[in-house]
Amino acid sequence: MTALDRDALIALARAFADDPARWAPHVEHDPGRRTFHLLHDGEDATVWLLCWSPGHDTGFHDHDGSAAAIAVVEGVVREDRFTVGGVPIGRVLGEGDVLDVGPHDIHRVRHAGSGPAVTIHAYSPPLRSMGAYEIDPVTGVLRRRVLAERDELSPAGALAEGRLVNS
Repeated sequence: MTALDRDALIALARAFADDPARWAPHVEHDPGRRTFHLLHDGEDATVWLLCWSPGHDTGFHDHDGSAAAIAVVEGVVREDRFTVGGVPIGRVLGEGDVLDVGPHDIHRVRHAGSGPAVTIHAYSPPLRSMGAYEIDPVTGVLRRRVLAERDELSPAGALAEGRLVNS
C-alpha cells in the first residue's frame, strides 16, 4: 500500500467532486446526524461522501496517519485546527473549495451555513480508524479515543471549544 502525495489526493477529491453521477445518488440529509457513504475503497485511497445539516460537528479528531483532501460540493463548512492555549485556527469553505489535512493534524469540521452541505473526503493511505479527543470532566485529562472509519465523530465536552489552557 502506497500513500498518494498531497497533489494527487487533492486531484482525487476534485475528480469525485466534479462528477456528481458518482455521489449525487447517495446524498441524504438527516437533521439528527451526518450521513456518509463510501464511494471508493482502493489500495491507495478511500473516498467518502458526507452530508451535513445545521448543528453537525465532528469535534476535534485525527485521521490516524492518513492525509485527507476535502472538497465542498454544496453549502458551507468550517474547519478549525486545534491549538494549545489559544483560539483555534479556522477557515470557512464553500462550494468549489478544497482543504488538505496532513496525516498528523488534529482538526474539526462543522456545518457553517443555513442550508445543507455536501463534502467529498479523500484519504490516503486508506482511512481505517480515527482518533477522537475528549477531556475527562472530572480529572481534566485529555484523552484520545480510537474510532473505526464508519463510526460517527461528534464534539466532546470542553474540547469542542478548541483549546486547552494550563493554569
